[in-house]
Amino acid sequence: MSLAGRTLLMSGGSRGIGLAIAVAAARRGANVVLLAKTDIPDPRLSGTIHTAAAEIETAGGNALPVVGDVRDEASVERAVEQAVERFGGVDIVVNNASALAVDGTEALPTKRFELMTDIQLRGTYLLSSKALPHLRKGTNPHILSLSPPLNLSPAWLGAHPAYTMAKYGMTLLTLGWAAEYAAHGVAANCLWPETYIATDAVRNILGGEAALERSRSPEIVADAAVAILERPAIECSGNTFLDVEVLREAGVTDLSPYGGTGELEYDIFVDRP
Repeated sequence: MSLAGRTLLMSGGSRGIGLAIAVAAARRGANVVLLAKTDIPDPRLSGTIHTAAAEIETAGGNALPVVGDVRDEASVERAVEQAVERFGGVDIVVNNASALAVDGTEALPTKRFELMTDIQLRGTYLLSSKALPHLRKGTNPHILSLSPPLNLSPAWLGAHPAYTMAKYGMTLLTLGWAAEYAAHGVAANCLWPETYIATDAVRNILGGEAALERSRSPEIVADAAVAILERPAIECSGNTFLDVEVLREAGVTDLSPYGGTGELEYDIFVDRP
């Protein structure tokens, strides 16, 4: 199912995995609506919503940047309304925005706990719920959340419970929508990287330049995301995918173009084989 002419609404996307997905979809002719906060450059982060929109246009898609906060209901409603006004509807929602803090319970500030739950849970719920009336009328409609499989190993449950709850909450919401909207033909799936991905979050929080050397590029997640979004919605829903699984199913056997110069670091929630 081609992405050409379909409209993708994403939270975040100014950089990293979200931007890579947006650009990959644009190369296939998608319209991309970004709801993101970074309106002006931040020295700690690469790119803004405006540089992302330029990359999307250069890749061949149509971009609509909407400056706003996925935690804010009015911002989400405005993004959905502008997507419908500009492109005639919404066919895909990508829940990309996320906050990362891997502190233990006693060390984690309450404000960081609230930030993660607000972005991951409230933001995912707002964006998807406001778009669902349009998704039900959309072309091959998909919800895709960048959240992990539900790994209930004590090693992960005890590592950083607040972050785990926030990310698993995204997964539970998405699996819930897969069941709730199955009769309406709206697919809902989760996608998670097998390994660290070379992003600002990995550099700033999970290990600096050394961690980036053990990471794959965001394009591996982007290629997997596009492969999912091009599947028929009625045949592909209720899954928690790893990027490598999707690519292998698509016939991709050589992952070396996605980088990583040495031993790769398996991502949070992914057990080593």
